[in-house]
Amino acid sequence: MISHRLLAAAIATCLGSSFASAAGEGWSQDFAAARKQAAAENKDLLVDFTGSDWCGWCIKLNDEVFKHDAFKSGVKDKFVLVEIDSPQDKSKLGKETLAQNEELKEKYAIEGFPTLLLCDASGKPFAKTGYQEGGPEKYVAHLDELRARKQTRDKSFAEAAKAKGPAKAKALVAALDAMELEDAALAAFYPEVIEAIKAADPKDATGFVKRQESQKKLADFENGLNDFGAKQDFEGALAYVTKAAAEGGFEGEDLLQVLATKAMILARMEKFDDAIQAIAEAKAAAPDSETAAQLDSFRMQLEEAGKQGAEEPSEAPKSAE
Repeated sequence: MISHRLLAAAIATCLGSSFASAAGEGWSQDFAAARKQAAAENKDLLVDFTGSDWCGWCIKLNDEVFKHDAFKSGVKDKFVLVEIDSPQDKSKLGKETLAQNEELKEKYAIEGFPTLLLCDASGKPFAKTGYQEGGPEKYVAHLDELRARKQTRDKSFAEAAKAKGPAKAKALVAALDAMELEDAALAAFYPEVIEAIKAADPKDATGFVKRQESQKKLADFENGLNDFGAKQDFEGALAYVTKAAAEGGFEGEDLLQVLATKAMILARMEKFDDAIQAIAEAKAAAPDSETAAQLDSFRMQLEEAGKQGAEEPSEAPKSAE
């Protein structure tokens, strides 16, 4: 799966000041105990990584979904609910819970709130989501759809166990693809599957290894870009991105992300015409992708900012999970 963190980094996802803790009746803050309960009751884990007293979307999700009986009754026979909170007011949690939560945030590579992971009883994630509009009934239906990914995963694993060579690799790749998780999660929680794919398909007939290499290249690019961001060096960042795009090695959706990042840097520099051109180039790299369509709203903001001589647009397009 291709990460959309490059675009998501431009979005302020969590705003607000009121306090809303999901932990309460039906929610646990003890991850180890929740795993044991899930195994004993043959349930999955629904793990809510939240900022309960500062994250606006977390508060909305709690108020619109978690508080309601329709949600509680809809998930009680399927999930053990776990809240992993990162509040501004640390006095709300004990030292052990705070330490546990920091460890889990790092382990699961959580980058924003709210992030909800659907995990099996062993703690391996098989789906990821966040805030969704529509209320408790719609959210329960959404979770049911995500929960079906585990069935697809396990069915593919079973098929792989009966196969050999590229056929085995193909089934294992299908299992990983079914979960639609980011590369970091796959590498952290399914390393044995990745190694089994490589062993079963040394000639890379599935294209899995090539895809992994492409994703690593994009991650390395992002890490290099972050160095310029930390220094607020927009000129340096622009030169870095321009060089990366010109040198090649990025294709399709990956190239789109690189060029979209260039557009955002140009927007920060108030070079709106150049930013609009960069968006056009980005869309041309993967014209049929969902992200390409989302760039249109960003382009409209840039056009308006250019007309008004205003500051950069307050939002970039939201990336799809």
